[in-house]
Amino acid sequence: MLVGVGVATSGFVLFERARGRDDGRAQRRLVLKLGHGLDTGHPVHEAMQFLADRLAEKSAGGMVIEIFPNGQLGSETECIEQVQRGALAMTKSSTAPLEGFVPEMAVVGIPYLFRDGEHLWRVLEGPIGRGLLRAGEGQGLRGLCYYDAGSRSFYTIDRPVLSPDDLSGLKIRVQPSRTALETVEALGGSPTPIPFGELYTALAQRLVDGAENNPPSVLTSRHAEVCKHYALDEHSAVPDVLLIGTRAWEALSPIQRRWLQEAADESVAYQRELWARATAEALAEIERQGVTIHRPDRSLFASRVEPMHREYLGTAVGDLIEQIKQAE
Repeated sequence: MLVGVGVATSGFVLFERARGRDDGRAQRRLVLKLGHGLDTGHPVHEAMQFLADRLAEKSAGGMVIEIFPNGQLGSETECIEQVQRGALAMTKSSTAPLEGFVPEMAVVGIPYLFRDGEHLWRVLEGPIGRGLLRAGEGQGLRGLCYYDAGSRSFYTIDRPVLSPDDLSGLKIRVQPSRTALETVEALGGSPTPIPFGELYTALAQRLVDGAENNPPSVLTSRHAEVCKHYALDEHSAVPDVLLIGTRAWEALSPIQRRWLQEAADESVAYQRELWARATAEALAEIERQGVTIHRPDRSLFASRVEPMHREYLGTAVGDLIEQIKQAE
């Protein structure tokens, strides 16, 4: 039986367990609320569940993460705002909407900035990536880790996108991100921000002609039921970020912080294994569902967005672009 329930201002709940110990003394349990918009079959959700399990083990049940998937608590932007206010302890966000709160995060979404996946992860796991995780602390947001979200490519209802010219006249759903908007505009399409949870309906009703995302998300969202062309141009590789509110973080004891960070780091390795397998399986499954997979010449797209790199000259993001290009 749980007694003495109280809600703290930093998005977590404290319980006192009346019969939690052999000696009869009450045992306090900390419950951290985590909201996100993904389906429970998504590799990132599975990684966060792994995180929750590991944290419970490390803390001997003293720390619990309660996960609310499928956008139950709002869109990514809404969840970030709740974390800032302290109404939610944690959330998962793509770096795209996060750049509206942490401008430096825009650098991760610059198209064709990273040479390959290995270059991306060397940067994210190095000083640049660690600095970006801390860059939002002034806005009440602390990054714990990055999750692999693969590469984003265009999927469309009627015709494939084999070159930038094929985007002309197409309305493409994008995340609420200036960088995502500018990328589609530079490639010749008409970017249309729509919450991810509303995208299936928008595609089915042809309010947009297509979208851009990674293979597991295309599959778990059931967008392959509507869009029958998927062109792997791989224009960006924006990762997901696991966030905790700074109020919630500062309320934790040093040992609780260590347990949480260790569990997050362990979940990253687990998630990256899941992601590689899920990507291959997703491509095979959506092809089985009747989607044609196209592999266009990426250089056609990369050359069209090269001016975007120069637009950031003289800015903090521009400095990060140069550091990333020079990173081994």
